[in-house]
Amino acid sequence: METTLKNALGKRALGKSSIMIHPIGVGCWAFGGGNYWGNQSQEDAEYIVAQALDRGLNFFDTAAMYNDGRSEESLGKALKGHRSRAIVTTKVSPALCSKDALIKSCEESMGRLQTDYIDLYMIHWPINPISVRHFTKDTAIINNPPTVAEAFATLDYLKKQGKIRAIGISNFGPSQLEEALATGVQIDVNEITYNLFSRAIERDIIPACIKHNVSIIASMALQQGLLAGIYKTAGDVPPPQAHSRHYHWERGGTYSRHTSMGAEVEMFAALDEIIGISKELSAEVSQLAIAWILAKKGLAGVLVGSRNLEELDSNIKASGLILPPYIIARLDEITMPVLTKLGYSPDYYEDEEDSRIC
Repeated sequence: METTLKNALGKRALGKSSIMIHPIGVGCWAFGGGNYWGNQSQEDAEYIVAQALDRGLNFFDTAAMYNDGRSEESLGKALKGHRSRAIVTTKVSPALCSKDALIKSCEESMGRLQTDYIDLYMIHWPINPISVRHFTKDTAIINNPPTVAEAFATLDYLKKQGKIRAIGISNFGPSQLEEALATGVQIDVNEITYNLFSRAIERDIIPACIKHNVSIIASMALQQGLLAGIYKTAGDVPPPQAHSRHYHWERGGTYSRHTSMGAEVEMFAALDEIIGISKELSAEVSQLAIAWILAKKGLAGVLVGSRNLEELDSNIKASGLILPPYIIARLDEITMPVLTKLGYSPDYYEDEEDSRIC
């Protein structure tokens, strides 16, 4: 085995801010329970948060829309008495980015999180008609959506008030990043899907973020369980986790919004080879997938869910798995057919012509 397993990587800065995070972030989407990820007891959430903090992790990611606010509530309860040890990030809907709505949303998130400040506050998706329609049925907002200028001016106002420490974006493409930066507001993070099977951001988005010193946080690091090696066939993947363009549109059932035929053959062929490499390196598939992301330039961290202590410890170990260049190149080559099949549209839930990211 030519990889080395070292102590977990040191903390990394978020953009130009003073915020430092452990590169393994705790994704809290499942907290509070819901249809997407199933039940999650508060007791388990509190245990995982406490164990993460004790092991040096400090970055916790949630959003107002996750389980209708229950994720924020659950995380807030879990961090009670430990808030100063944590970096908390949450997100606001693009439909709620007019001044009054954004301030109200921020304050409501703070209430659910039981905190008087949010470390990193992000706009969940770009502010455009397609995104806005996904987040609201209010025709008044759809017909007169918030403007980018108003949204970022309000975020800057909240930052100056001390309610947020840093401003971020989520799922923004290069032109949308440029538009946001043109407001003059400091943007420190772009959180976006990136993993071995979702590499669309490599061509344009990673270079744009590096150029402007905007750190990237990789969401869906394990492709919603596929890169954890828990599914043997596409048919094993539950509909909520199979509604992206990686899969034939029928697999996602009512969750699917695309008409893609998917890249199932290419993914599972690549997965077999990835599993083979993981065995060569005496590492878990998930650890290999996480280590590959953290080796990429511009990446400050990855978000991974941990439903139990075993998963948490496995994810932490991945931050110390140092991959040699030839392994990284091999993984790039193995997964290239998936990238070729899915293309460079980074919105994995919509057909390319309906992409919310540009």
